[in-house]
Amino acid sequence: MENITKEMEILEAKAKVLKALSHPIRLCIVRGLMEEEGCNVSKMQSCLEIPQSTLSQHLAKLRNLGILEGERNGVEINYYVIDEDAKKIVKTLF
Repeated sequence: MENITKEMEILEAKAKVLKALSHPIRLCIVRGLMEEEGCNVSKMQSCLEIPQSTLSQHLAKLRNLGILEGERNGVEINYYVIDEDAKKIVKTLF
């Protein structure tokens, strides 16, 4: 019974990553950060052509799920993809 519970926890975690990446903007963010690590919000916003508030919501979701990590550099925060499952999924898709 313990193995089933652990297996379900693992499956739920993987499903959350898939769900997060299923949104086109979040998929684009992760893919772009894999190509150019250390990107800040201003650069992402100009590339994606979306409002800063919308971008911030997507970044927050990706950070909360442990897919991204932000590193402060002065007044900017540079983002990096840290989740290996997310990296593998995006590499497979593209």
